Amino acid sequence: MPPPPGPFRRGFWRSPIRGPWLTSVFGFVLLAGIPVLFVTGALSYAAYNPGLGRLNDQTPEKGLLGFYLFDWPTDPSWLYRLTQGVHVTLGVVLVPVLLAKLWSVIPKLFTWPPVRSAANALERLSLLMLVGGAVFEFVTGILNIQLHYVFPGSFYPLHFYGAWVFIAAFAVHVVLKLGSASRALRSRPLLAELRTGLAATRPEPSDGGGPVAASPAVPTTSRRGALALVGGGSLVLFAVTAGQSLGGGLRATALLAPHNRAPEQGPNGFQINKTAAAVGITPQLVGPDWRLELHGAAAPLVLTREQLLAMPQRSARLPIACVEGWSTEDQLWSGLRLADLAALAGLPGAADVLVESVQPPGPFTSVLLRGNQIRDLRSLLALHVNGVDLSLDHGFPARIIVPANPGVNNTKWVGRLTFRA
Repeated sequence: MPPPPGPFRRGFWRSPIRGPWLTSVFGFVLLAGIPVLFVTGALSYAAYNPGLGRLNDQTPEKGLLGFYLFDWPTDPSWLYRLTQGVHVTLGVVLVPVLLAKLWSVIPKLFTWPPVRSAANALERLSLLMLVGGAVFEFVTGILNIQLHYVFPGSFYPLHFYGAWVFIAAFAVHVVLKLGSASRALRSRPLLAELRTGLAATRPEPSDGGGPVAASPAVPTTSRRGALALVGGGSLVLFAVTAGQSLGGGLRATALLAPHNRAPEQGPNGFQINKTAAAVGITPQLVGPDWRLELHGAAAPLVLTREQLLAMPQRSARLPIACVEGWSTEDQLWSGLRLADLAALAGLPGAADVLVESVQPPGPFTSVLLRGNQIRDLRSLLALHVNGVDLSLDHGFPARIIVPANPGVNNTKWVGRLTFRA
């Protein structure tokens, strides 16, 4: 049966630089980057304490997919800033490479007939899962770091399950294609190709139905030009993204980051995720009538902010790092140690603490912290930052700050702490 007109016919695709060599170059870059993306993404998921149920973890019935989970460490304090910064920055930097790889193999998506054998059907299915999974993961990840939540559900389970589908298809694809990709890469020395200009650019030998054009057009760019375009695009994206994680003077270069500028001047002038107004925090909720409820093995305590300020105050220099990849510089926080509050509640060896915000009900208004996070002497119920009261947007009258903790778990506008054995 002849192929239908359009992209299913080999003559439709005429680029003279498509071929196994160029595809393999892009493929090996992705082979180096995607496992790092997957591992850092899995570490981010572990950092959210998914073993503690649906308060922190919105991913239902993860079952065996949660086999790697562990108590997320609090040391070094910049750990989550590093792992999530790498995850987000690398994901953005790989976008041009992914698009170039898809462009280089797009003729293979339109082969005719679509399936020739059982083995070919398996390869085609893995290819569909690979391409669909890659597009889904990169698109949802980029939308998330831009705070553009248009998902048909929660980002967390969608990105989590999508990652496992994608990495499974990726592993199958690597097994099927690693040998042929290695041979293709060795067929043309990289340095020689980088010295080949437009005038000397020729199509690769026919590969019998692969991406090589059956009737190639006159080249308008060389393979060297294609590699320069993709590499240059990745460098530009790195330059306008990485500053949100690296900080310092580079923060001003993070043009694509939604949190690249400080919201105000002064001691509270560092990045925030959501303002008090955006989540419904009113002066009445955090005004003179605000109280902290402390629950544990002892009788419940109800404490005013003045009573909290009269207790021994401790300090710690800690950053805030969020899942979107942005982070703050180290800030000087002061307040009460969570370990001291656990002792005051009658549970000095508390296994966890339920932190509840006065924020109106919504995602992450209740968060669980684990025992190792409570015991770290830098973990605070912060009342001040950089020597002054917290601003309302930074969690006045009290907020949680825990080293290496994802920002969303550093609850603001805390109203109740429940320590549990």
